[in-house]
Amino acid sequence: GDRETFENYYRKQRKKQARLVLQPQSNMHETVEGYRRYLNQIVGFFLVEDHVLHSTQGLLTRAFSDELWNMALSKITAVLRTHSSYCSDPDLVLELKNLIVIFADTLQGYGYPVNRLFDLLFEIRDQYNETLLKKWALVFREIFELDNYSPIPVETEEEYKSVVNRFPFHDAEIEKQAFPKKLPMSQSVPQIYVQVKEFIYASLKFSESLHRSWTEIDDMLRKSTNLLLTRTLSGCLQNLIKKPHIGLTELVQIIINTTHLEQACKYLEDFITNITNVSPETVHTTRLYGLSTFKDARHAAEGEIYTKLNQKIDEFIQLADYDWGMPESDGQASGYLMDLINFLRSTFQVFTHLPGKVAQTACMSACKHLSTSLMQMLLDSELKQISMGAVQQFNLDVIQCELFASSEPVPGFQGDTLQLAFIDLRQLLDLFMVWDWSTYLADYGQPTSKYLRVNPSTALALLEKMKDTSKKNNIFSQFRKNDRDKQKLIETVVKQLRSLVNGMSQHS
Repeated sequence: GDRETFENYYRKQRKKQARLVLQPQSNMHETVEGYRRYLNQIVGFFLVEDHVLHSTQGLLTRAFSDELWNMALSKITAVLRTHSSYCSDPDLVLELKNLIVIFADTLQGYGYPVNRLFDLLFEIRDQYNETLLKKWALVFREIFELDNYSPIPVETEEEYKSVVNRFPFHDAEIEKQAFPKKLPMSQSVPQIYVQVKEFIYASLKFSESLHRSWTEIDDMLRKSTNLLLTRTLSGCLQNLIKKPHIGLTELVQIIINTTHLEQACKYLEDFITNITNVSPETVHTTRLYGLSTFKDARHAAEGEIYTKLNQKIDEFIQLADYDWGMPESDGQASGYLMDLINFLRSTFQVFTHLPGKVAQTACMSACKHLSTSLMQMLLDSELKQISMGAVQQFNLDVIQCELFASSEPVPGFQGDTLQLAFIDLRQLLDLFMVWDWSTYLADYGQPTSKYLRVNPSTALALLEKMKDTSKKNNIFSQFRKNDRDKQKLIETVVKQLRSLVNGMSQHS
């Protein structure tokens, strides 16, 4: 009876001691020493437990020992799961992983089941990858901030090899060129490529000693690298493109950069294959999603180019200072308009380095925006009166736009495709310059109409601005001097236009 009482007492005391040993320090997650002390005291406790179990009879039983270990294992995994989630330093998480592996291997050697600890390590691996992603986000951000967004100059063969040894670049035409020469990408490209490889190495470190096959490790590496590309690097690129200091020249370089990074993705596939020796053709092998990452970034940069171009056009348009009552035109195009066209011409020269249809789309987008902006200026509701002299001056400016469009600022347009961006303005101005109302009204609605693109409401709005007879140099006052009947004709035109506009609104 005394022995049984003692054994029960001993077991209760061991449970109490186990609970004390399993209680973590509040700041345990801050240093690797905190984890080491915690796991060491647990190892010590269960080694004593194992020694007592095997060196005594009846004092401890296997059933009691297993019960104690299962209770401890639940507490250990909960503690490590919670505290590891606070870790923001990947090096500390990696050290914790190494400690857990040693801890698990040690206790497994004494017969304690440790599968749950290795399951926990897979959860901690995800946490480790998250800390890596945050670390590399800072690395990528710094690379982008320090880039000059200019092609890499290489003065010698050694400098050329220094770049191509870090980044897989091959171009037969550039290789034939004499030194000094330039590589199309900027310095961030080889730096980003090297850092992706560094990330893969860092990710691999956690997979070591986890008792997993190389096929599983290969899959882990590809999945973590996909997160780096599709989330971290993609996010950094999207933020970069939206930064105010990134102008049109930088956006062009970013598009070129992403093209080269996209082409290099297949080499990253090979890099992982060389590490794991698992063929990419293996069934269920995860593929890298770098292609979509860089395509998305390129499309975002292209969209930003169109936006920034339009903003620049708006800035020039705001400098327009027309004298809407001028008796006659200056005889030459407005200064703001010529400055705008010179800006567009020099900008599109830079765009010749862009791949595909980007330059053509940007050029067409700019011409359409310019045409729309000029039309809005002419039809502005706050603009109440326009003289024929002002219309003539405006016409000179539109002619310069058309000349620019016909000069092939960007190669690849078919025929007069680019000039058609200004067709609405051209037909409207021709109608007023020639005063060809009889033709307009007679042919209205016919597909062969000379003024097919002139909407009656647009024509009426402009005509109303020119109708004030009290204004000097007004077109109607000129008609009145020559022939009062012509003024009646004008009133007739206005009525007919209003009739057309009313008919359109009723039809719609």
